[in-house]
Amino acid sequence: MPTHVPSATFKTRVRDESVGGDNPFRWQELSTDDIFKGKKVVVFSLPGAFTPTCSTSHLPRYEELHDEFKALGVDQIICISVNDAFVMYQWGLKQNAKNVFLLPDGSGEFTRKMGMLVDKDNVGFGYRSWRYSMLVDNGEIKKMFVEPGFGDNCPTDPFEVSDADTMLNYLKASG
Repeated sequence: MPTHVPSATFKTRVRDESVGGDNPFRWQELSTDDIFKGKKVVVFSLPGAFTPTCSTSHLPRYEELHDEFKALGVDQIICISVNDAFVMYQWGLKQNAKNVFLLPDGSGEFTRKMGMLVDKDNVGFGYRSWRYSMLVDNGEIKKMFVEPGFGDNCPTDPFEVSDADTMLNYLKASG
């Protein structure tokens, strides 16, 4: 696994009223430098928006503990998924996500470069991210929590160490 976040470009959509119409959004590219340079960021990555564990546990708990992370010096919490910008936007609305930035890795470029891209064809997903979390300080990966059983077509969806409480406890202990 890398010691620094790999260079990648994320294709995002941002609301822009000047676009007009029923879909007032424009494309915006974000580089890993835009996201991580000079910042302390908690990232968690999951297999897919709208999926059960991701929607009932993973994202909601990071959203809930946002203020505690901020109090420990975290500038931003980011959720990455190999989904397109439109799916991530709609999932954010459905989840009422206000604090966690939902970052689409539509092509899986970042996830692949992280070494976390797995085939989940056994559940009809195709290539997706393995579930993990990491603490990134100015682009340097300080700590990673990777779920056990990493591999293609894993018959289970482990959710033991990439959760918000594990990361929060790590931050509190490392002071």
